[in-house]
Amino acid sequence: MARSGRGRGGVEAVTETVDGGLAELRPDRDRPRGWTLLIDGAPQSHVDLDDPAHLDFSYQRRLGHIVDLAGPPGKPLHVLHLGGGALTLARYVAVTRPRSTQQVVEIDGPLVHFVRRQLPLDSGWRIRVRGGDARAGLAKVPDGWADLIIADVFGGARTPAHLTSTEFVADVRRALRPGGSYAANLTDGPPLRFLRGQLATVAAVFPELCLTAAPAVLRGKRFGNAVLLASDTALPLAELTRRAATDPEAARVEHGRALRDFTAGAAPVTDATAVASPAPPAKTFD
Repeated sequence: MARSGRGRGGVEAVTETVDGGLAELRPDRDRPRGWTLLIDGAPQSHVDLDDPAHLDFSYQRRLGHIVDLAGPPGKPLHVLHLGGGALTLARYVAVTRPRSTQQVVEIDGPLVHFVRRQLPLDSGWRIRVRGGDARAGLAKVPDGWADLIIADVFGGARTPAHLTSTEFVADVRRALRPGGSYAANLTDGPPLRFLRGQLATVAAVFPELCLTAAPAVLRGKRFGNAVLLASDTALPLAELTRRAATDPEAARVEHGRALRDFTAGAAPVTDATAVASPAPPAKTFD
């Protein structure tokens, strides 16, 4: 482990080599116990140890809205996280929905050890972290166990191909209870071919879906994150739209005919045709 650079009040960043590259926890200048996790210089997530309900990244706030609307306020949930990072969303669920039961599947074991050592979890939180591939971990989840499944998996800043197919999404639906929700953090840029393919793929499995993203991303003007939400029952579209519009980084929620038009006839992706999401353009994170 090495320490490099200084943040607030002389606090040093902490770095360690993990399976995915060089992990860095960089201190937040504005929050006394806030840290940003970067992998090979690409920001992954942010954690405030004093306030785990604080979500600094816009895509994580959008996922947080989905957590908030996944059941009555404060009701404990069964949540499966595919991809761990700094365990930001698992921490958020634990403090906003006490007594929730959570499983996290993260393939990068050294990253998990690094994060848990530097940013420890509360001993009372019911969070179980499993090592291994996200799809293999999903296959071990009992039928109908999860109220919410969140997919936020990246290797080398790209979503692995085997987590983008109809076969994968069908297994997500198997693990969800009736009325449960699937949320996925996706990244793409112009011409948005990957994003449109993912919409077609999820629509082949779930009858209800919507997409939340910044207008510039939806227009194909820049590379960025888009959060997809799917379920077998009606989605909380009005409240999601209100929250997206009032976020510090305002976003749009596309659904229904507008979303079908956006998908523009893209074909669902199968295991035989799947490819990883596109790599971010150079200097995206500069």
